[in-house]
Amino acid sequence: MSGHPNLQEDHLDRFWNDLPRLIEQDDGSAVKELLAKGIPAYYSEDDTPDGLLIRENPDGTKQLVRVNFDGDDTVIRDL
Repeated sequence: MSGHPNLQEDHLDRFWNDLPRLIEQDDGSAVKELLAKGIPAYYSEDDTPDGLLIRENPDGTKQLVRVNFDGDDTVIRDL
């Protein structure tokens, strides 16, 4: 997709628009798949404060974070 920035932007726009629906439909397999690939997974639970997410790392650690799309996430606390 390099060389086609508009295609990347369109793909990302579709992803962010579809994300709430994808999260609702997920049975946990997406998190497991990401972790197995060495990629942190982000999700929320019923008691997750507004504006924050749980970041589960491939090593099993979990953190409550504020996602910063322009840089590193802000870790609120370890879980």
